[in-house]
Amino acid sequence: MKNIIITGTSRGIGFELAQLFAKNNFQVLALSRNTAPLENLKLKNITAISVDLSTESDLKKVTDFVSKNWKQVDILINNAGKLINKPFENLTSEDFLEVYKVNVFAVAELTRVLTPFLAKGSHVVNISSIGGIQGSVKFPGLAAYSSSKGALLTLTEVLAEEYKEQQISFNALALGAVQTEMLEEAFPGYKASVSAEEMADYIYNFAITGNKFYNGKILQVSSTTP
Repeated sequence: MKNIIITGTSRGIGFELAQLFAKNNFQVLALSRNTAPLENLKLKNITAISVDLSTESDLKKVTDFVSKNWKQVDILINNAGKLINKPFENLTSEDFLEVYKVNVFAVAELTRVLTPFLAKGSHVVNISSIGGIQGSVKFPGLAAYSSSKGALLTLTEVLAEEYKEQQISFNALALGAVQTEMLEEAFPGYKASVSAEEMADYIYNFAITGNKFYNGKILQVSSTTP
């Protein structure tokens, strides 16, 4: 039975992913500030821990759990994300910091503290955005969000190179629009063609098998061009 850690599991893609892995006989450690949605499901293979990923003491809860109960981690999915939609002239340095704390810094720090537990052949999947891809269509109001997702893509490539000798794979999925609560909050009324359940199914399969074929790769998961 493999051990999976997923962040951002209170809603959307992360919520669906946690259930999918648990129902397929994986041990899941689900990290989010709000653990109630998953705890209410009472699935036996899920442990939900309330964590603020930007807080060092909260990250210690994660490493303490892994050290005591698992010893190793097979898959880490950095799914938690923060989006602020605001005209650039109104964005503050605090807004940028808030977004980068979740989308870049927390990913780096959680991954760093978990590297001692990442087993040979393990897979780290970073959930990014098509907006972070150079040459993709960009949207006004997303300067902080899209630039942070671009930084996450570069971080993924660097870590893949740094840990290739340990046979730990790092890949990133740059997602297009998915019908989630975060999308609705950022773009009220916009309807995406892909549901959270459908995207979770794709990410589930990629997390299990993708590291056999890819390392340090950015895969664009979007049906639109460019």
